[in-house]
Amino acid sequence: MLDGTIPPSLGNCQEVGNLENLAEFDASENLLSGELPETLGSCSSLESLSLAELAIKTLNLSFNDFVGEVPTKGVFANASAISVVGNRRLCGGIFQLQLPNCRILRDSKKHKKPLRVIIPIIIPTSIVFLGVILISIFRQRSLKKRSYETCLSGGLFLKLNYKQLLQATNGFSAENLVGVGSFGSVYKGNLNEERNLTVAVKVFNLLHHGAFKSFCAECEVLRNIQHRNLVKIITSCSSLDFQGNEFKALVYEFMPNGSLDNWLHSWEEDQQKKSRRPNLLQRINVAIDVACALDYLHHHCHAEIVHCDLKPGNILLDNDLTAHVGDFGLAKFLQSPLNLQESSSAGIRGTIGYVAPEYGLGAEVSTYGDVYSFGILLLEMVTGKRPTHALFSEGLDLHKFVEMAVPDRVMDIVDPILLHNDHEALANMAEVFSSLKSIKDTFSMAGL
Repeated sequence: MLDGTIPPSLGNCQEVGNLENLAEFDASENLLSGELPETLGSCSSLESLSLAELAIKTLNLSFNDFVGEVPTKGVFANASAISVVGNRRLCGGIFQLQLPNCRILRDSKKHKKPLRVIIPIIIPTSIVFLGVILISIFRQRSLKKRSYETCLSGGLFLKLNYKQLLQATNGFSAENLVGVGSFGSVYKGNLNEERNLTVAVKVFNLLHHGAFKSFCAECEVLRNIQHRNLVKIITSCSSLDFQGNEFKALVYEFMPNGSLDNWLHSWEEDQQKKSRRPNLLQRINVAIDVACALDYLHHHCHAEIVHCDLKPGNILLDNDLTAHVGDFGLAKFLQSPLNLQESSSAGIRGTIGYVAPEYGLGAEVSTYGDVYSFGILLLEMVTGKRPTHALFSEGLDLHKFVEMAVPDRVMDIVDPILLHNDHEALANMAEVFSSLKSIKDTFSMAGL
């Protein structure tokens, strides 16, 4: 503990070790007396001076830049012993000092902390809110802009958007669902605003791997082809739904008699539909229609087109039972040797039982693959058995099943419904099978 007077030369800072840059000086709780020397002002770096518990008699703080509330005890209780003139940011103290009230400063201190907490919350929240608004505006504009987008060019195709297709299919209801395929669902729809046209709307499930590619493939094929035995495309729709999700659909002419697969096999689940099964003449006509469609795709388009998924489920029948080949989701163009190489069967996704065996061995896509599928289709139409029938196992398939029966046991493998409906026509059934075998032998000799 120190006692005695404060040395006048303290301001020169020499008595405390020549510390010209002294920033803090604590002389509290001592028995020092006398006056604070004027030379203390020479310590220009002094920021803190503590004189607590000292019996100070006079204190002159005039013309500084002190901030805060002036105490009311000790020397500060005597207005004649203290001077704070020239310190504009002081407040409080005893009444005689005539300083402003400190309430405003206290209030500001109270609000400083909440603001420091609130501002970091408000700014990010505002940015997120603004971002949501901008995204919503962008999506709305995109929806309007893309509502009529189509992959089909030319003025021959209708312009339809998501809302119109939603209304046409009664909200894509289960009642309007007519089929489910590998990449999407098909709904029956009615375009009341467009001359009361009944259509089939194929909605692609874009969450399914390959669906987007299938949509693009069909657009690419259907935009430039037209034949009486191909399903007629009316338009396409590439847009956004009301939730902002990607929406893609193709709109076809509706085929009221459904698929050939239903005509051949629906009786297996519903015995009452046996009478609806096609007779021999109808089956032959369907075979001719499909052959005409393949001939057009393979030889009469600007580039050879391979369907890659020919099967009864992709053959649709109109009111007159005229066959129309549809579903070009796996179709391939064969434009040149280079493109042929690019169209390798890697990733080919046909249907088991109808895909040419060589595709499984890595062979390139070719029109001969469609010819093989067409041959299986003919055998299925005659026998009434799918190539995936439970009968075919342990090396036996539909092709071998028929080959073993020709020519002596043809009647044993014919679809039983033909035995009841076409007694006269069945007399020539052996000739039909002989013709089919002749066609098969011709392709075999050609190494196909």
